Amino acid sequence: MSNGYNVAVVGATGAVGTKMIQMLEQTTLPLKKVVLLASKRSAGKTLQFKGETLTVEELVPESFEGIDLALFSAGGGISATFAPEAVKRGAVVVDNTSHFRMDPQVPLVVPEVNKEALKKHKGIIANPNCSTIQMMVALEPIRQKAGLDRIIVSTYQAVSGAGARAVEELKSEAQDYLNGVPVSEWQAEILPAGADKKHYPIAFNALPQIDKFAEDDYTFEEWKMVNENQKNYGRCCHKSSGDLCAYSRGKWPFRICLHRNERKN
Repeated sequence: MSNGYNVAVVGATGAVGTKMIQMLEQTTLPLKKVVLLASKRSAGKTLQFKGETLTVEELVPESFEGIDLALFSAGGGISATFAPEAVKRGAVVVDNTSHFRMDPQVPLVVPEVNKEALKKHKGIIANPNCSTIQMMVALEPIRQKAGLDRIIVSTYQAVSGAGARAVEELKSEAQDYLNGVPVSEWQAEILPAGADKKHYPIAFNALPQIDKFAEDDYTFEEWKMVNENQKNYGRCCHKSSGDLCAYSRGKWPFRICLHRNERKN
């Protein structure tokens, strides 16, 4: 590592993976090599990195040989299978999926809030979902000064949060609308949740639901904010713990991309 870190991006061709690559281009972290990993279907594609053309490789356990840092954003199932393989080969994993977030052995970190938790990692570090991160950064100065008893939050999340396929569906539906195709003929297959029984058009729409509903009439996305908040603040991961009570409601608006970090000097 004397000449820099060897970094792997898992899910390099996805909506978040491509953003990770862009952020790596801007980082001051010394980089020796960047390896782009994705499914067998995406292997062979090329992406640009700092003026160089990099070829996407198929993700296999051996992909992590010699890797120092592995950034995962390819779905929870991929993280469950391959993150331990990366750690086994000496890499530190930063996982952007929900798979490890509530694992008591894995720190859930927002650097502006609980960076000290990084010291406790055993090879895998998780980050909360985008809505939780933004809210916690904004609330942290208030928490430090006065404390927090209860949080009530409504989120309005970009379609890009559902991945590249959702963005493509939005574009397709918008084109259908401009071409006069009836809404009844649009091919809605993704939102509010891929596994849901019924899906709704994205274009020119705002869906008052993110993810599937649990038995208590909260969606899994809403519970993420409740549980992740409490874990980040070092509290019991249960809504009725009394330490910090967080309630959330999430909606999918039809905007293409609002997940953006801008750095101004």
